[in-house]
Amino acid sequence: MTDLDLCYMPASEALRLFKAKKLSPVELMRAVIDRAEATKETINCFTFTHFEEAIGLARKAEAKYARGARTGALEGLPIGIKDESYIKGKPTSHGSLLTRDAVCGHTSTMNERIIKAGGIVHARTATPEFSCAGYTWSRRWGVTRNPWNPDFTPGGSSGGAAATLASGTSSIATGSDIAGSIRIPASACGLVGFKPPYGRNPDEPPFNLDFYCHTGPLARNVKDAILLQNVMAGPSPLDIATLRPKLRLPVDYKPIKGWKIAFSMDLGSFEVDADVRRNTLAACDVFRSLGATVEEVDLGWGDEVLKAGMAYLEHLFGASLSQLLEEHGEDMTSYARRFAEDGRKSKATDFVGTLEVAARMYQTLGPLLEKYDVLICPTNALPAVSAEFDQTTDTVEINGKQVNPSLGWVMTTPFNMMSRCPVLSMPSGRAASGVPTGIQIVGRTYCDADVFRAAMAYETAQGQWYGSAGTRPSL
Repeated sequence: MTDLDLCYMPASEALRLFKAKKLSPVELMRAVIDRAEATKETINCFTFTHFEEAIGLARKAEAKYARGARTGALEGLPIGIKDESYIKGKPTSHGSLLTRDAVCGHTSTMNERIIKAGGIVHARTATPEFSCAGYTWSRRWGVTRNPWNPDFTPGGSSGGAAATLASGTSSIATGSDIAGSIRIPASACGLVGFKPPYGRNPDEPPFNLDFYCHTGPLARNVKDAILLQNVMAGPSPLDIATLRPKLRLPVDYKPIKGWKIAFSMDLGSFEVDADVRRNTLAACDVFRSLGATVEEVDLGWGDEVLKAGMAYLEHLFGASLSQLLEEHGEDMTSYARRFAEDGRKSKATDFVGTLEVAARMYQTLGPLLEKYDVLICPTNALPAVSAEFDQTTDTVEINGKQVNPSLGWVMTTPFNMMSRCPVLSMPSGRAASGVPTGIQIVGRTYCDADVFRAAMAYETAQGQWYGSAGTRPSL
């Protein structure tokens, strides 16, 4: 087995080999760190690194396995943690010059669970400033690039998380999703990304009270996504929005023969790139080959959906950043500053209008999901924008038509509006540019296992990515 094979080894397989004493956590950690050093100039997926500490923790994990001691669910795995949550005694930058690398006084609940389960935080993964863009660059850390084609973005805002997995520099990684920030990069990098239902996983205040906000896992395969999700999930006494009881997802699922699957190519209003369209139709054929019926449906949604989603984000998220403008506006990125300025203009009536649109959306989606087991649609309408893309100055065209440069090229935000629905992004293929494309699998409210059952069947039929040289980026 080569070091590169080690770097792309599924997390669940690494754990199996640790327990069998056929692989050392130190061996895996060294391979991952060497890979990170070799690819950092090209990909730039990390902010803060803790490599020396990680080697020391890997030695402790190695000793646990050697003596047959009790080990955690993630014991010895190198895990990339998005640089927006907190770890006590370590800096968090939020991708901003404004934070000045302030050292945290507490550990976020999800990180506490990961560390308690034996996960090793060897690095923090890059984000756009304050996680407010669908691509990943900042004045603080520079440009993060897509391992499949460095001319393009890995997506955002969990772009560093996706790039580390696609480049083989973490075993699994955490993300967050307020408008698609787990699913956008999962699609652009050929990964599995899960947006749980609102409240399934704990989040940091005050955004734990915003129903668009979710934390969740990114992984190179479905089983690894389940592994991390089962650690992250569950009620927290520090987060009133978290759900009881804890949901533990199984790893084994029955076939989906006989399932009825709804399909929408454009969710009623999105322009969809030809490569995305082709790969999505091919994914539908995979589900049909598994014995499911796939039927195209009309959700009755229109342009008002994206407009409402944008207005909601501006009213809460944008307005929260607007407090920084007077004193720090000149130090902010162009996109964060514009978002904050738009937030400052938002009115309470605009916010109420977004809720009315969301309510109408579910009047069709809810009954539809009573008739069908899941809904599938593309994740990103365009595989990706360029790595240096700036929505304040650049434009996006799909099929010769200009779309909203912020979120008009992704199809994720409607399901933040439908936040109680679990949504899993799965790879559907690659575009002519080499950039991967993805599909979203949308389930009934709180029926997480349904989307994983569909995803596991799909992945088994398609084959996992990253298992051989032909299914990895050629960095």
